[in-house]
Parts: sequence; structure tokens; C-alpha cells
Amino acid sequence: MRTKTLKKNKINMVTLGCSKNLYDSEVIMGQLKANGKDVAHEEEGNVVVINTCGFIANAKEESVNTILDYVQKKEAGEIDKVFVTGCLSERYKPDLQKEIPNVDEYFGTSELPNLLKALGADYKHELIGERLTTTPKNYAYLKIAEGCDRPCSFCAIPLMRGKHKSTPIEDLVIEANKLAAKGVKELILIAQDLTYYGLDLYKKRNLAELLKELVKVEGIEWIRLHYAFPAGFPMDVLEVMNQEPKICNYIDIPLQHISDAILKSMRRGTTQEKTTKLLKEFREAVPGMTIRTTLIVGYPGETEEDFQVLKQWVEDMRFERLGCFTYSHEENTHAYNLEDNVPEEVKQERANEIMEIQSQISWELNQQKVGQVFKCIIDRKEGNYFVGRTEFDSPDVDNEVLIDAAQHYVKQGEFVDIKITEAADFDLYGEPV
Repeated sequence: MRTKTLKKNKINMVTLGCSKNLYDSEVIMGQLKANGKDVAHEEEGNVVVINTCGFIANAKEESVNTILDYVQKKEAGEIDKVFVTGCLSERYKPDLQKEIPNVDEYFGTSELPNLLKALGADYKHELIGERLTTTPKNYAYLKIAEGCDRPCSFCAIPLMRGKHKSTPIEDLVIEANKLAAKGVKELILIAQDLTYYGLDLYKKRNLAELLKELVKVEGIEWIRLHYAFPAGFPMDVLEVMNQEPKICNYIDIPLQHISDAILKSMRRGTTQEKTTKLLKEFREAVPGMTIRTTLIVGYPGETEEDFQVLKQWVEDMRFERLGCFTYSHEENTHAYNLEDNVPEEVKQERANEIMEIQSQISWELNQQKVGQVFKCIIDRKEGNYFVGRTEFDSPDVDNEVLIDAAQHYVKQGEFVDIKITEAADFDLYGEPV
């Protein structure tokens, strides 16, 4: 059957999952464009490449449903080809080939040259930092390392992404310069674990050195740190954060839990006492710093007592930003040998309780911002509002600053000083000064 689409030989890149996946999609699209291919992100096209996520149950389900949707379109003659790449196909390729055979080809996370070949393109080694960015033009993700060497019991990332592998500083500086030339003003540094950066290449934790080089890039005004690990945190990073105005006073450090028994079972290499001390040091070293964390509830063996310890700690620590997930039992992880013995509804109740506490904390902290002026970057216009962020907020996951578009005009992609006039749990309202 002939395809009904008008766009012949247009490749539609579909991305699921995290910012690291989005970065990979941008690299694939950059390679395809350099090969003269017509490629776009989540638009119509007769060839579809799905970059899947395989991290937790919900993400896997979304990936499988997306594959099935496109296979159905292929069978109906609406598209010609479906290729699947990313974490899910790295982890479950044989199962997927058996269950969904109508996909043209499956590729793992490290098979970019093979994927390009299947799309009639060659892998170009010389394309350092060439990507087709999909984010608003003012910010971009910069992946500084791939994979992970941590032994966390609940995590399947090492199965899908392999061992930790840092990208050399000079390559990242080239990439940052290319992004700045395109108008990017904010770099969001991502990796499975930022704090391990450089151990493989330079035989030491080298994140501080990388930051010192990146702040020299002209045009970049904000550098934000995502996904640090609490054990063995390189404290010289905080010194650089304090000295360099370009580095946002912000860190995303997923702590997962705080009960010593759970931390030990999770193989996190830390304790409640050590973690609390580390956070105190963060706040002393960088006054006014925003700490974002994520927690997991319902881990195997989490008792009501463990949960109460966690709950009390969240109240005491007053995190500026916090997200909470329910535990997902993942095969081939260390924790899979444990009994997933916390009922689903209890997991959900616990997550809701944590987020209720956080919502109140966030509301109280936001009230303190009313009347203050913050430098904000304007990401987009949505409905009746321009939507911006302070240096204490990351895109998609944190608070936003809403500016009434009927009353004020601000330019997207620019920095504007905004006076906060009102505050809700997770949003601030303001006007340009």
C-alpha cells in the first residue's frame, strides 16, 4: 500500500524519556542533517525514528505504546518505515524483535553509526558539538558524560548506558561555543553522575576545571548543574559556584531516601548523618543556593518507620525543589532479588504525603520572594502569559515566573528583571521593572 503522506523521505524523530535522551536525539538529527537528510523533531514524516526510554515501568509502557502506534500507522500505509533506538531497545531488543516484529530495525544506545547507515547516512566523526537543538533557543542541554559506575540497587541505567565515560573538556568547550553562536544563553550540564566527571580521563574528579573553562565561553550567561551524586561530592565545585557569577546557585542532587537501612539496601554509599552534613556544607558554602532533589518511596522493605524518618527529614531540610517517585521493580537490578513488598496504593499514598509537605514548603519559600526583583530568562509565551525562570529554576521541573501578556511585553529568549508581585505553591507572578 502506498503511503498517504506528502512528505517523502522526511525523517520524524520522536523522543521519549529524559533530557539525556533528548540530547541523543539532537545528535542523531545533527548527523542526519549533515548528510543532507530532511529531518524534524516530532513532526510528520514518512520515516519514523523512536528514541525510547526504558528506565521505569511507566516509561517503558509509554515507549512500547508509541512503537505500537507507529507500527499501526505503517500497517495502514500512513508511513513507510519505523526504526527504534534508545534505552528500551538496548535493554530488551530480543523481546521487542519477537513481540513487535513489524519494526524495520532495532538499535541500542551505542549503535548510532548503524542507525545512520539504515537511514542512508554516514556517521561523521568531525561533527563535534553539531546538534539540531529542539529546546527554546535560549537554553540547551550539554551532556558531559555517558553511562554510570555507581552500584545503586534500584537502577538499570548501567545496563542500558554502560560504564561512565567522560567527554574531554576541549570537546565540550567547542560544543558550548557552537551553542552560544546559535544564541544559547544557558547551558544545563547533564550526565548520569556529574560528580564522577573526569575520573576516567584525568584520574581525578574534574567538574570544577570543566566549569572554569565553560564560563569563558562568550554569550553563555548561566550554567546549571544537573544530577550530582551525594557520595564523594567534589567540594571545589562549590568554590567555583561562589566565585563565578555565570554558574547558577543551583544543584540537582537526587538523594533517593534518608533512612539508613534503606540507603544501605539501595547501595548509595552514604548515611543520613553524612547526607545532612553535606547539605549543610552546601548551604554554608553558597548562601542562597537552591537544592533540588528527588526521592523514591515504596522501596522493598520500606517500613512505616523508615517512611516517617524520611517525612520528618523532608520537613526539617526544607528543600527549595523536590520531586518524589514510587519505586519500580526492575529486572536485572540488584533490588530485583528483594521482594517488592510495599503495596502500590501505599507507595502512591506515601508519594502524595511527601509532595503535600513539599507543596507547603515551596509556598512558604515563594512568599518570601514577593516584592523582590529577579533576573529571569523568558522561555516562551503560553496562553495569556509569558513564561520565565529565575536562576533557581530549571526548565520543565521547577517553578516558573508568569508575566501577564495583556499588561506587559517581554522578549522571548532574553533576560529581564522581574519584580515578583504574587506567589503560589509552584509559580511566581511578576512584572518587568
